[in-house]
Amino acid sequence: MSKLENTRRLISGRIAPPLARLLARTPLTPNALTWIGFFITAAAAVLIVTGHMLAAGIVVVVAGLFDMLDGALARATGRVTRFGGVLDSTLDRLCEAMLLLALLVVFAQEQRVIWSLICGVAMLGSLMVSYIRARVEGLGIECKAGIFTRPERVIIMALGLLLSSINYALFTAVGLLAFVSFFTVVERLIYAWRHLKD
Repeated sequence: MSKLENTRRLISGRIAPPLARLLARTPLTPNALTWIGFFITAAAAVLIVTGHMLAAGIVVVVAGLFDMLDGALARATGRVTRFGGVLDSTLDRLCEAMLLLALLVVFAQEQRVIWSLICGVAMLGSLMVSYIRARVEGLGIECKAGIFTRPERVIIMALGLLLSSINYALFTAVGLLAFVSFFTVVERLIYAWRHLKD
């Protein structure tokens, strides 16, 4: 397990459980939190398209909190279900795609062809990271390999939006997303090869 993954688990392990215990006293269900996070991300995408990058960055951070809490609430209340996992994974993919698609629209409107292409590459890479995991785990092998998983990609996206007033900060974030996504694709393919080559 990488130091980055250890840090991620430590942070989520300290923040999510206390909040989940509070939420367990409300009528909210884990699936409801998943949907709330999805719609908050959709609002962030609208903010991006309308040029409100700083506000979009803040909203992405809030959506990320809900993404962290749905699983924690499910575990705290004993409501972990296979469908809940499928719903969470599906909406996670849609959330990433929505944000990147919104940025692609902005870059296209500004006639930034190269950055539009890079944004498309980032979207494809993020989907491939998840696809490889699903494919490998469908063969009965856990696959969480890779330094830059969804939480890290969300952080990069949020930082890019929050710092968008700085020259090239948003472009740098999108370029980094494209790179780290395919870097993780390679990591997971190597992991799959090592465990499935026989």
